[in-house]
Amino acid sequence: MEKRSPRVTHVSWGRMEVEGLPPGKDFTLFPGGGREWDWNEHGTRHDPGIAPGDVRELLDAGCDVVVLSRGMELRLKTMPETLEVLADAGVEVHVEETTEAVRLYNELAASRAVGGLFHSTC
Repeated sequence: MEKRSPRVTHVSWGRMEVEGLPPGKDFTLFPGGGREWDWNEHGTRHDPGIAPGDVRELLDAGCDVVVLSRGMELRLKTMPETLEVLADAGVEVHVEETTEAVRLYNELAASRAVGGLFHSTC
């Protein structure tokens, strides 16, 4: 059996719950697991947005589709270079408001090697 991406069981402002992980605020999720997403690791900020380094872990985990959240108030951007890294890897990408991103991610997790980056505040 291939590794399954963990489902998000709860999302609200500033809090997410994910199968098999302690509750947290922001998450990196991929087939076989996930962890709290540390924006400082690759220099992510609301603007210019999600950095290329943040998605490399998802590619390394074998994702063929990636869901990127924009935050609850759509303040989180995605750097063009990040989208280029995913396109170059042939990965399908969805960029959505956080609650929609979680809904789509959970739907895809049932049948695909999906990864996601989720921001549960602005």
